[in-house]
Amino acid sequence: MGDSGKMLTQTVSARESSGRDGDLVMRAIASAKAGEMNAIQFLYVRYAESVCSYVQSIVRDSYEAEDITQTVFADLPRKIRRYERREVPFSAWILRVARNTALDQLRGRRSIPVEEVRTSDEGDDETNRGRCESLKIAMEQLPEAQREVVVLRHIAGMSPSEIAQRLSKSEGSIHGLHHRGRGALQLALRELESAPVTAAG
Repeated sequence: MGDSGKMLTQTVSARESSGRDGDLVMRAIASAKAGEMNAIQFLYVRYAESVCSYVQSIVRDSYEAEDITQTVFADLPRKIRRYERREVPFSAWILRVARNTALDQLRGRRSIPVEEVRTSDEGDDETNRGRCESLKIAMEQLPEAQREVVVLRHIAGMSPSEIAQRLSKSEGSIHGLHHRGRGALQLALRELESAPVTAAG
């Protein structure tokens, strides 16, 4: 956990351990474990700002930090059952949960490795397996920048504007990389005697 996370944990931990406030937090945690949504709401009001600030220090995007914070608290009714006070203060635990959620989100941004481009293995469909292998070979032949854009566009399902923001490029350059990448991919697939498998658009 970085310095910002440690500072947040120390600040909130101090409030947790202070008399009546600490008692309220622990009662809310117990109630949340029992499935009471009012308790989850109390914890949200109590910790959401700290969680969002910490997540933003990781993802560097305020909107994404807000989305991740919502995810953290949406999952809290299930995850809080694993929390044990004797192991770690709740403030440290919730920030650790937030950090893991944020890191999962960051991993999801990355280009999907070519090795993960697969079709269904149901049955013994040799045509599908052959086209999958051809696609992998063709993808490997693309320049890295083109391959990344094609993967984000057609496998991750992102729009050109989303890709531009994610890769810190102009939308025009993304359209250019996409156009060249699709053309090169289709040519490579034809050379491999496989029909194009990427969607138009």
